[in-house]
Amino acid sequence: MNQNFVHYTSQNNKLNISVYGIENLAFAPCLIFVHGFKGFKDWGFGQYIGNFYAEKGFFVLSFNFSHNGVGDSLTVFTELDKFAQNTFSLEVEELGEIIDLYRSNFFGQTKNEKIFLLGHSRGGAIALLTASQRKEVTAVAVWSCVSTFDRYSNRQKEEWRKKGFFEVFNTRTKQAMRLNVSLLDDLEKHKNDSLNIEQAVRKLRRPLFIAHGDQDLAVPLKEAEFIYDWSDKRITEFYKIEGTGHTFNCKHPFACLAGRQEGSNAKFDLLLEKTYNFYFQH
Repeated sequence: MNQNFVHYTSQNNKLNISVYGIENLAFAPCLIFVHGFKGFKDWGFGQYIGNFYAEKGFFVLSFNFSHNGVGDSLTVFTELDKFAQNTFSLEVEELGEIIDLYRSNFFGQTKNEKIFLLGHSRGGAIALLTASQRKEVTAVAVWSCVSTFDRYSNRQKEEWRKKGFFEVFNTRTKQAMRLNVSLLDDLEKHKNDSLNIEQAVRKLRRPLFIAHGDQDLAVPLKEAEFIYDWSDKRITEFYKIEGTGHTFNCKHPFACLAGRQEGSNAKFDLLLEKTYNFYFQH
């Protein structure tokens, strides 16, 4: 079971938050799950992750970035205007505010100061950037993580500025989703400092777990290898998962209808266990 909360950020943006394992809060470490691009906290394996780690004794926080596009629908992209206005820096700021909420006892009193981050895809990069700035973070795990936000050609950027937006297609929902020039401006302004993932990893100096499927078509395996190369090998673990893609063979919705239960699979369950073992060590 999960409980839901709402928080308005310092910029008056609404964050929808789910917590798992509220009964663990007083003494448990906190695990914060960070969703990725075109993702949301309840996508596919989201609730499964929350319940899994709550049963392992964590207090688990998952949340939707204010501009991820789903709004109060929670699972349907109904706020494409906000999606278009999103920036990387805004997501780093909002993850920082989630950390502050936990530390200020917004969810209840706790005596455990350990905070673990778990980020998927772009959420992994947001977790790395945030952790490099926040000493309160104990350790970070990233799944299918991007190694750079600069994923656009010069020609695409020129068209982006000319049109005023860049369009991405969501193959699952069949929606054309726009990104405003504000995202490109944010990237180009901060790509050598606050949004530089390589710099963040090199200065992290905290335990890091990297997991990546060898058949990931959205984020190639080489990006995980870059992150590992930048990391402190003494406190970094790299787990390559053979025969899996970007979401480790999980889909949305997680449990299919018409009597077919897809849900989890052996490789994803092993990933959950290995990530847990990494956290347990620290």
